[in-house]
Amino acid sequence: MIPNPASKRVSSAPISSTHLSLQAPGLWRRMACWLYEGMLLFAVVFVAGYLFSALTQTRHALDNRHVQQAFLFVVLGIYFTWFWAKGQTLAMKTWHIRVVDTQGRPVTQTRALLRYVLSWLWFLPALAAIAPFGLSGPESAVIVLGWVAVWALLSRFHPQQQFWHDALAGTRLITLAPLSR
Repeated sequence: MIPNPASKRVSSAPISSTHLSLQAPGLWRRMACWLYEGMLLFAVVFVAGYLFSALTQTRHALDNRHVQQAFLFVVLGIYFTWFWAKGQTLAMKTWHIRVVDTQGRPVTQTRALLRYVLSWLWFLPALAAIAPFGLSGPESAVIVLGWVAVWALLSRFHPQQQFWHDALAGTRLITLAPLSR
């Protein structure tokens, strides 16, 4: 029997309620997933950075720095948009978290891209605060990590306990119970 390729498409219908709760996962679980995602992204950034350096013949880390940063922004955008449109990244699968729209349907590529752009609210305000003062090292780390903690805790003030970039993007993180054997 020949498999039907259409059967692998993501449905726009909401996922069955027996398998899904629109309840947000706990903050600690979401932040553990966030940290695990960061560790996995190390490999993505390493490979993309190596590819960029090889293709551009960059020999010094500060040469073409802004172009490389733009390249990595695009690579990360492709990574997240692709996986979020499928429902989960590898880290989200591990922690049984799924991204859906506000109705519980899978997100579109456009909405996933919007979520990616808005997810930079995790970092941009802190980086904007650091830039005018030319801070580096420990001071920068404290400011960035402090902002990440504040941004995460702000989800407590959202009616459904969602992160605010999800609310702005029209998405939500939900708990996806593992399928029973």
